[in-house]
Amino acid sequence: MTQYSDDRVQDRQPGLEHEMEPKPEYMPRYPGSGRLKGKVALITGGDSGIGRATAVLYAREGARVAIFYKDEEADAQETLRAIRDEGSDGIAIRGDVGDRATCFDAVAETVSRFGRLDILVNNAAEQHAQDRFEDVTEEQMEATFRTNIFGQMFMVQAALPHLREGSTIIGVTSVTAYRGQDLLIDYSSTKGAILSFVRALGSKLADRGIRVNGVAPGPIWTPLIPASFPPEKVEDFGKSSTLGRPGQPNEVAPSLLFLACDDSSYMTGHVLHPDGGATVAD
Repeated sequence: MTQYSDDRVQDRQPGLEHEMEPKPEYMPRYPGSGRLKGKVALITGGDSGIGRATAVLYAREGARVAIFYKDEEADAQETLRAIRDEGSDGIAIRGDVGDRATCFDAVAETVSRFGRLDILVNNAAEQHAQDRFEDVTEEQMEATFRTNIFGQMFMVQAALPHLREGSTIIGVTSVTAYRGQDLLIDYSSTKGAILSFVRALGSKLADRGIRVNGVAPGPIWTPLIPASFPPEKVEDFGKSSTLGRPGQPNEVAPSLLFLACDDSSYMTGHVLHPDGGATVAD
């Protein structure tokens, strides 16, 4: 069985994919069928993990893709290469999703380059494990909420003037929104907020023909894991799921494809659960 450990625990958020061992699996596992042909997608946190897997799958399905990333330059360039290898076009936009003006700039750059925006994937996140809740500082709380939920709200505000009937918004929440995580109380709280945001926004935008849905992954092998936990926690990561292992980013990306394309045309305000059975493991 693969050991999901990393001797080089990363001391930065959200982490670097190119330093991980073993490498996450992000390549799509089946041929494309043109389900996103002519569409333009903007994916926050698109440089690595679930964001990278989604970007490459969208490209395979015919979309042009903008990835918005913080400062992980090598990872962003690798994702761009993979998008272009699929025969599509992509751009990488560097910036902090927690800064409202930067979010508006990212949307403007996407529309300027591609002429439209059809799909917004709010995926960027950070998390900081703490054994004692008393040790969660005000600065940590603010950073986590600003990235994880404020960033999603900023991106939606920036995107809405450009979205039209048939457009889709997808928010990445987490299994922790449903079952909590006692090492990640502030992170779990933001993921609960995202869940409510998806439901409320889905109702608000229904009369404009814009669908809003979410994905709540379980334990997925992404750069957030070695960037958040010590080696002993990383080694056991995902083993408590019903399937007994962590998931891979390319096992989550198909859920985001389904919600982005017309296959899910009668769904809004819903959340899919690629979590290895984590929600029933209790």
